[in-house]
Amino acid sequence: MSSISLNKKQCALTWDSLPEEIRLLIFKALMQDGCTLARLATVSREWQTELERFNFSRIKLTPSRLVDLSSMIHRNRALVGYIWFCLELDSYDCTKCAPTEEYEEAFSISDTDNCPITTTFQNLFSILSTWDLNGDLILDISIYSPSDSEHWFKYVTFMPDTLGGGGIEQMILDKASHDPRHGWVAGFRHSAPSSTAIRKVFHSVMEEGPFDSEQSEIQWWDQLPSVPAVTSLLLRQQNRRRWKPGSLAHMFARFPRLQEVHYEPWREWDFLQSNTDRGYRYLFESIRRFNNNLKRLVVFENFNQQYPTVMQRFQLGEDLSRCDSIRNPAPAVSRMIALASLKLEHLAASFIVDASHFFEIEPSWEWPNLISIVLTSKLLTPDENSIDIGAMLQAAAAAAIKMPQLETMEIWNGRKGLAALFKYQAFRNIQEARIIWRGTWKLTIELSIIQAWEAERLDEAAIKSHGDAIHDLGLSSEVIRPISWQQIQIEQKALEGVKTV
Repeated sequence: MSSISLNKKQCALTWDSLPEEIRLLIFKALMQDGCTLARLATVSREWQTELERFNFSRIKLTPSRLVDLSSMIHRNRALVGYIWFCLELDSYDCTKCAPTEEYEEAFSISDTDNCPITTTFQNLFSILSTWDLNGDLILDISIYSPSDSEHWFKYVTFMPDTLGGGGIEQMILDKASHDPRHGWVAGFRHSAPSSTAIRKVFHSVMEEGPFDSEQSEIQWWDQLPSVPAVTSLLLRQQNRRRWKPGSLAHMFARFPRLQEVHYEPWREWDFLQSNTDRGYRYLFESIRRFNNNLKRLVVFENFNQQYPTVMQRFQLGEDLSRCDSIRNPAPAVSRMIALASLKLEHLAASFIVDASHFFEIEPSWEWPNLISIVLTSKLLTPDENSIDIGAMLQAAAAAAIKMPQLETMEIWNGRKGLAALFKYQAFRNIQEARIIWRGTWKLTIELSIIQAWEAERLDEAAIKSHGDAIHDLGLSSEVIRPISWQQIQIEQKALEGVKTV
């Protein structure tokens, strides 16, 4: 009797009775085995419904697909929660991967499959402006040329905002097996790219047109339709090509319901850094004024410690390129980000700010909603004066008093051979707080600054990049998208052995 009863229970097990996580794992396993979605959808009506939910929750859009987007999603619009919008610029060959000409046009690519970038964005915003306000919608914008990863930068990957599997590194090794012309020998980087190769992939978007002036470009952004459906925006570090901060200010303003921004620009490699910093001030001032629904802002200014050695041009002991080996954040940018954060719930700003500048606050400043904050500081190095570090931490403590909801404050630094983290964590339910120090060196913190602290020594030899520092420090708040961190680690492995600063 018991065996018959058990069999009946087994027969009663249906697809709907399985947890959603199990069903998702089954679909992923079947697709990894080579099953197509079309074949799986024919199994049953239940599978078709489930597959539509899986298939339409995250979609990839290209300029050519925009025309058919409405018919493509049809009745499944409500299922779409993430759009990876890929602007694939025109390809280029070896004659243009490291241009010898000095004129700017040699470095630029303006078209996407012969469709102007302006037309592409006009179409995208026009379509999304008609979407109902149905839950949250993430817009992830990527702009690149497929050729960017075919010459000097074979470790560069262009992926959606999901962690890739272990096959990515093997794919890069296969692609980079042997190409001495571009510095690759036996699958490894043998020499750094030239300055012109770097400039090629880091060129500004729409630098050479179609606009005659910056003002005309701003006016063009302002005339685009408003897109209330978008609630989160991603501009990830895999986009080497630079968005002008002023352009982004006016792009962001077209998203009135924007609640979350993840912005991962790369630092400049020459004297243009001061111009970009002015643009950053404009951008964050605009966010403060116009993006009133923003709750989470994550800014990570990425870098590669090898590039300054290539870009610097010394004459009589002076670097004519004005490319600092270590980025010096502008105090005015830190201050503007501080102002933009007054209404936020979560802020993470790495390398674009310095905490010592951020905490130079006005008496009237308050952060009534801020729950977590993560900042970097150049002061967190073993060579810096401990008095200056102590003054910065005291200023941070004074600012924390103006943050009544604060649960976590993290101040960190990281690069090759260096990792440091000062962490304050409040446990409001038990009326306690904890101070933690982690680093590749021991920092003695005076009792006047903190009452209790822990120290955990890290191995500086294991820290090969800022990516290693993020991992080993165990930051509790997200400072960069997980896929971006993975791409940094892959790049570092590919470049091991090449000179850094």
